[in-house]
Amino acid sequence: MPGKYYEDLEVGQRIKHTLGRTITEADNTLFCALTMNTQPLHLNEDFAATTPFGRRIVNGIFTMGLVVGLTVPELTEGTIIANLGYERVVHPKPVFHGDTIYVETEVLDKRPSKSRPECGIVRLKHIGRNQHGEIVVELERTVMFKRRPTEPTETGA
Repeated sequence: MPGKYYEDLEVGQRIKHTLGRTITEADNTLFCALTMNTQPLHLNEDFAATTPFGRRIVNGIFTMGLVVGLTVPELTEGTIIANLGYERVVHPKPVFHGDTIYVETEVLDKRPSKSRPECGIVRLKHIGRNQHGEIVVELERTVMFKRRPTEPTETGA
């Protein structure tokens, strides 16, 4: 699996994820439709033009989900059991249609699972930036990772 196991992660480690993703108007509109979010700031250009942003902004929950998704190939693909929680989500700058998002992850903390010895609990901080390097979202996420499988030992005469 391309994802990392619990043992592969160290507190203080930083991973600069290689994938970036440009957000389109269709992405934002579809996400709002799927989640039944009728906020005109995301959907109504006429309304949004009267706000301090001057145009529609991308739904922040979509941005958060995208940031987590961009980390999967290099971090969790096939090596996690579950996301246990999301905390301290902040959106310091808006995201607009046409912005490209890039992500960096920092390992904040880790410990073996008390209830599942084959797993470990890792707290991560994801920082999403736009194409200008401006931070558009930060969040902390607690994840249950698989521990690296142990090789069977040979027994015999």
